[in-house]
Amino acid sequence: MNVLLVGEDAALLEGLAQSFAALGYVPRVVLSLHEAREGALADPPLLAVVDGHLAAESSADALAVQLAPGGALVLYHSNADERPLIPPTLQRAVMADLALPLERNRLIALAQRVSERVRVTGRSRRQTPPEQEAF
Repeated sequence: MNVLLVGEDAALLEGLAQSFAALGYVPRVVLSLHEAREGALADPPLLAVVDGHLAAESSADALAVQLAPGGALVLYHSNADERPLIPPTLQRAVMADLALPLERNRLIALAQRVSERVRVTGRSRRQTPPEQEAF
């Protein structure tokens, strides 16, 4: 299962990537929402963890990041930062807004819960309409 980490704090994101990799996830780190959108087109992530300030600056770009079926969008901010104000449309699409690295364990637990939810509900399988199936 892929996890997409989006933001400019290289040290934080590298630490998160190592934590996810140790648990069997395939992490990918990108600097911008544009890169996130482009990368997610080819291989949609189960979880997109996005810097809340980037998402607040461009909520349309944050919402445009394609997720795997059953996937989730999580925003983060640093412990010292004030939580950014995000529009209601983005608030409804976000599973959690975490203070990282303080809530790192909560992020890992959310990823595991989303993975389990996808496995149990069978959402990992794409539903291709019969008229679009290749024969």
